[in-house]
Amino acid sequence: MTATDSNLTVPTPREIAASVLSGNYCLISPARNEAQYIKNTLDSVLAQTVRPKRWIIIDDGSSDDTPSILADYASKYDFIEVYRRTNRGHRSLGGGVVEVFNEGLARLEGDTVDFVCKLDVDLILPPRYFERLLEEMQRDDRLGSVSGKPYFWSGEEGRSELKSERIADDVSVGASKFYRRAFLEDIGGLVKGLIWDGVDCYRGRMFGWRSKSMDDPELRFIHLRPMGSSDRGILTGRMRLGEGYWFIGASFYFVLATALYRVTHRPAVIGSLATVWGYLRAWMKGTPRYEDHEFRRFLRDYHRRILFRGKVRTVQMFDRETAAVWASRQHRRAQ
Repeated sequence: MTATDSNLTVPTPREIAASVLSGNYCLISPARNEAQYIKNTLDSVLAQTVRPKRWIIIDDGSSDDTPSILADYASKYDFIEVYRRTNRGHRSLGGGVVEVFNEGLARLEGDTVDFVCKLDVDLILPPRYFERLLEEMQRDDRLGSVSGKPYFWSGEEGRSELKSERIADDVSVGASKFYRRAFLEDIGGLVKGLIWDGVDCYRGRMFGWRSKSMDDPELRFIHLRPMGSSDRGILTGRMRLGEGYWFIGASFYFVLATALYRVTHRPAVIGSLATVWGYLRAWMKGTPRYEDHEFRRFLRDYHRRILFRGKVRTVQMFDRETAAVWASRQHRRAQ
């Protein structure tokens, strides 16, 4: 395959099948006090049509039955590797998640897997999930990160319906980030801060990469604990989202537009208000922002075009504008 869309070589079905069946990917999972959910994730990975070469699970100081559950599965399946960290005394989001993920990456040193997935352990994945993601990566050299779409159970237990978490199409989902390793290396790794799972996609787009999440029935996964609810409840999570928008350099107008878009999303209205308040509180406190000024300028330009021209058109424009940047960077990497 070549660098630009105008001369993109589409692989044959045989080439795609050869790549997919190799299972040339590794999962890295942070885990802390996940006994209520983790068996669902373990079993859904075991049911995959293409299993990973390795699954590195790092227990970040669990005090429940998580360690014993992991030990049981690791004793039965040799591709599951479990490592234990000292209990830090609390669940550490943002930078803490990245720290644990980086520890997993370090354990891949010398391994030649082309793809790595940061996978949360409160998910239920459809059986062809990783097979489909590998196919997407094989089709597009510029695709740096990809995921399916998360859904959650809404309503009383036993009388529930699945609802979308309404993740944007131009980013991959933090709970299941399937990365090309070359992409991770090119963007300099993950940022230790809130909305690290947005910075990676936007920084990659600045360098000409693509990221996406796909709402395909074979890629819809169940998030057993809805986004933002893992630490002190979903309202705190929505407020933390606003703080994250401040950290990465988003403008207030974009945050307000995002809050309006999610105004009916659980918890209705108050969740959107919490996001706006989180942003304003971080601004009033003078909370430090991501120090890369070039990135922040890029992000504001990207968001501004989305507000005035729409997301689909904006993504297409940036894909065209950054194609030469991507080709140049890959040429330098190959030298």
